Amino acid sequence: MPTKVRLQRISDRVRQDLSELLIREISDPRLHQIFITDVKVDRELAFADIYVSAVEGSVRSAEILEGLEHASGFLRHALAARIELRTFPRLRFHWDPTPEHADYIEHLLAEIKKNERPADSN
Repeated sequence: MPTKVRLQRISDRVRQDLSELLIREISDPRLHQIFITDVKVDRELAFADIYVSAVEGSVRSAEILEGLEHASGFLRHALAARIELRTFPRLRFHWDPTPEHADYIEHLLAEIKKNERPADSN
């Protein structure tokens, strides 16, 4: 079994190469303006869980995940050609709501700051 450091390297490489593939080689309009937020490869190298998000938020999440599932065979084959592993993990795609949550929290903090009264100097 690979070490944690090796698993992290594989995950980082998959994220980097997959991002490049989505930008340069995929022409599916469903997959425009998406980004890979995280990749986690399991210890057996059987699965790579890929977390994605989009600029528009979760409005198009079902459409994006459908497009990624449709392209998963091509993506896996292209990644296997770029990354040398004995067997390449199967790709599983998940929607990542983290950027939306972060934006919401930032909005709330901005509202709180805007509504704060100036402190009395007495």
